[in-house]
Amino acid sequence: MLRESAIGLVFDRHTLRRLRYSFGRSPKSFAVETDPDPETVAIVAKPFDDVEDVQDRLGRLESHLLDRDDRRAVFLTVYTEMTAETTAAIDAGEFNDAVWMRRYLICFAEYYRRAFLAFERGSMAAVPDPWLVAFGTAHRGDALILQDAFLGINAHILYDLALTVSDVGTRPDRGRKYADHRRIDGVLTRLVAVQRELLADTYAPGLSRIGHGLGGRDERWSTEALERAREFAWRAAIVRADWSSPLLDAGVERLLSRTATGGAYSLRAPLASLEAMAALRRVEADEFELGGFAIDFHNRVRASSTRR
Repeated sequence: MLRESAIGLVFDRHTLRRLRYSFGRSPKSFAVETDPDPETVAIVAKPFDDVEDVQDRLGRLESHLLDRDDRRAVFLTVYTEMTAETTAAIDAGEFNDAVWMRRYLICFAEYYRRAFLAFERGSMAAVPDPWLVAFGTAHRGDALILQDAFLGINAHILYDLALTVSDVGTRPDRGRKYADHRRIDGVLTRLVAVQRELLADTYAPGLSRIGHGLGGRDERWSTEALERAREFAWRAAIVRADWSSPLLDAGVERLLSRTATGGAYSLRAPLASLEAMAALRRVEADEFELGGFAIDFHNRVRASSTRR
């Protein structure tokens, strides 16, 4: 069973496709030289104390980045809601192991915090490759907001999540913990669906003027893709837990990094024809406002939630 899990981790066709995208590419090209912003650094300088601290500081970071028109905020717009929804579900007793889930949320956020802090301080060598592509792309501003959003999701799920599950452990009661892990799928897919819907509404006028659509290519992180990615993270964590050794751990971490980095390059590829991409860029330049999008997203999520 474990051998099958390990083989499936390495030879899954989706994993192999992402690995192919990483061949011959160096994430170092996304490194940037900037002066750290003291206020930004202060928000993420120290580890998170608890779930409430995660919620508070991620929210503050999102607001601060939005004030600076920093495109890294678009990922946080989804991530802050995911954390709030999951915390509410923990408080409502919907998980088997509430203590484990709180550790899970904190550890997950720590991987993001450390990557963000390293990038902000200019310590590019300390930024994991998939986050280097995501943050570097946001800094360049040469992708669509839609791509910026999914580059963050890609790095956090395909790289950070497996390491998180490995760190917090899957025993005892692995089956119950796995069920808790999978319960988050519904929260995340609903939030991503809201985000896609809002962005599609934003882009629609520009595309309609040239008679084009995205043709489903914004579905790279569909419900099925998100669930596969989270399942991949669980299997990778199980391999590390059950076959743990310095060599294996390093190999799995390298696989996670290359897979997530390949996924990032895939997401950076054009979503549509050159004409349609030009129209999308014009819409963003003329009509898109990052802060307004965040407000619309939060309002729509909270209006549809049964918890608020």
